[in-house]
Amino acid sequence: MKTNPTLAASTICFYGAGSMAEAIVRGLLHKQVASAGQIVMLNRSNRERLDYLSQTYQVQTAIEEDAKRVYLRDASIIVLAMKPKDAGEALAGLGPLLREGQLIVSLIAGLSIATIQALLGTKAAVARTMPNTSSSIGHGATGISFSPEATEEHRAQVLSMFEAVGMVSVIPEEQMEILTGVSGSGPAYVYYLMEAMIEAGIEGGLTAEQARELTVQTVLGAALMMAETGEAPTKLRADITSPNGSTQAAIGVLESGSFQPNVRAAVHRAAERSKEMGEAVKRALL
Repeated sequence: MKTNPTLAASTICFYGAGSMAEAIVRGLLHKQVASAGQIVMLNRSNRERLDYLSQTYQVQTAIEEDAKRVYLRDASIIVLAMKPKDAGEALAGLGPLLREGQLIVSLIAGLSIATIQALLGTKAAVARTMPNTSSSIGHGATGISFSPEATEEHRAQVLSMFEAVGMVSVIPEEQMEILTGVSGSGPAYVYYLMEAMIEAGIEGGLTAEQARELTVQTVLGAALMMAETGEAPTKLRADITSPNGSTQAAIGVLESGSFQPNVRAAVHRAAERSKEMGEAVKRALL
């Protein structure tokens, strides 16, 4: 297997072994960004989960505290993938193990770079990330912010990791909340729309299977159309909206229900809630 030169000499230790950590590992291996021998996965007490990961991906795993400390101390990159409630204890224990040049990559929603560094007790190089659930099938969207301590090599390593599970956008940390509102929570808005489309199709006489398949292909096709043509959604919508036609009639119903203002409000409310949750995490941990 050919590994990505950016990560070829790196060892990556996932501190937490949940679904997002697994999605990233699967992407790293599938895209040949890293080899199984470079990857270690740790968790608190679920040996069955680690056995599954080891057997499925041939990665190294550990659950014993002494072994975990060795892996964390020796890793080039440590990916924080535990639950927010476990972060305080985990990072307080991790701080004394860190050595110069290590990179911390956080998957923990709401946990700021400053809070991570405060819990570690050191100004470590940190990449704060916000992937979405589509990363689990290699079509994610991930926002990334870096601390000033992150080097160009660190940045290249993180980009390689997350490009293995989709597209990435590097942003200032203060924009992480709005990114959460757009792409972090975004798949749920699309699913919510799809629920309604499927229900309407069934109400009109389609079978549940037909309504589902037509809705999935319609949403997929629309997304690909926008991605491949580079056209603005306003133009693409206008192209299929004939005056006084059926599509115009449908758009009229959506406009009467303030569809676009409600979507914008939903995105901003998700961003606000993300900020609120981040503050709550900070208060709970510091």
